[in-house]
Amino acid sequence: MTNRNLEKALDIVSELIMGRAVEKKGDNASLYQEYQNNSEVYDMVGLILKKMNINIFEYNYGLYISPGENNKTFGYTNEELKKAIGVKLNRELYLCYFIIYNIITRFYNDSANYTYVEYVKQEDIIGSVDSTLAGIISNLSVLAVDEVEAGSFKELALVWEDMPVVSGEDVSVRASRGSKAGFVKLVFNFLTSEGLMLESEGRYYPKEKFKALVENYFETYKGRLYEILRGDKEDATH
Repeated sequence: MTNRNLEKALDIVSELIMGRAVEKKGDNASLYQEYQNNSEVYDMVGLILKKMNINIFEYNYGLYISPGENNKTFGYTNEELKKAIGVKLNRELYLCYFIIYNIITRFYNDSANYTYVEYVKQEDIIGSVDSTLAGIISNLSVLAVDEVEAGSFKELALVWEDMPVVSGEDVSVRASRGSKAGFVKLVFNFLTSEGLMLESEGRYYPKEKFKALVENYFETYKGRLYEILRGDKEDATH
């Protein structure tokens, strides 16, 4: 290991942690080339980030990072996340998680389908949450869910169904906890502030970091919610 390679590796890690792009094109193109072409730099970047419990992803000639599980330094605690999104109760935060999942699945179905729709709108996500929650609740008896899971989905459904679609006449209302549209707007505002989405005239477009994180999630993690929403045969037979 040379001092030069260590310095380059630290430069890459620093830029990524500071939220700056490390891409084939752009101000940090030389660092991207170092990562791609210098095996020692590549290995050191991976090791440094692993020690910091940070995941690194490559997507479309760019590097992206996200905090690892239970990373309290670079990630959010539940309380911090509630404050960042603009909700107060745990069940509201879990509803936001569910909304985020529905946003993800509007763009990306599984690792065999890399085709994204160009954008989504608030009403798309309201309809998606309506549909997926209704589907889960109506099929709890055939899905392999325990009492805790069943109760959680029922509580989410109660929170969601108790809200009007909008608190006024316009679907493009401000972000709030008082309506379905307001809740979805809270989530979109958070994703936009995190540099994951871009909003233009009520349309929300996925940015490259969003695509990188989503593809990694589906390929690596998926999770229990993914299994239930898919309604895999094994869920109905266990």
